[in-house]
Amino acid sequence: MSSTAPLPAAPASSSRMIQVLGGIAMLSGFLVVLTYQLTLPRIEENRQRAIERAVFQVLPGATTRRDFLVDDNGVRPASEGGSGTRVYAAYDADGRLKGIAAEAGARGYQDIVRILYGYDPACECITGFAVLQSTETPGLGDKIVKDAKFLANFPLDARLAADGKQLANAIVTVKHGTKTGPWQIDAISGATITSTAVGKGLNNSAQMLLPRLHPHVDQLKVQP
Repeated sequence: MSSTAPLPAAPASSSRMIQVLGGIAMLSGFLVVLTYQLTLPRIEENRQRAIERAVFQVLPGATTRRDFLVDDNGVRPASEGGSGTRVYAAYDADGRLKGIAAEAGARGYQDIVRILYGYDPACECITGFAVLQSTETPGLGDKIVKDAKFLANFPLDARLAADGKQLANAIVTVKHGTKTGPWQIDAISGATITSTAVGKGLNNSAQMLLPRLHPHVDQLKVQP
């Protein structure tokens, strides 16, 4: 009958090294969490400032905004809390509704391209957009905010179908020079992937949001 000889105990120096490395790992994790918690308010403050600027950029003439949440049950002030898609109703100096802004996003060449777009209920159209976050290649992907011909795609037709459950025409990015409808986005040559991301983001958001939002637009027209 054979027996297995016990393994030799780890040298004291190895045990000490493991303890030190474990302590360093725990300390590093703690510092990461602490840094995140300390910087979170500043990050959120900067995000809100970026959204504020973007709202007034995509809805020219607006001077104030109110935040709302939209879900299957309708529209309510965001201050009431709960879940739903956040939208930003923007008003001019006389309190008239200039339009509604919402976020959208889709994967581009490098990562998710996050934008904020403006919607005008009067024309049922998307008036324009501003980039909130993008890591696309400088000189190519950033053409979506610099190329005059690309920006001339807007306003985009975002009318609902007769049943009110979806857009009458899906918003889609088409090959450069082949645009035939006001709901299509003429892509930028050399930046097709980023152009397509804008189209996908707008279509996905509008298809989900506008059928829920449009029946309740009158609730947003009066600024208290």
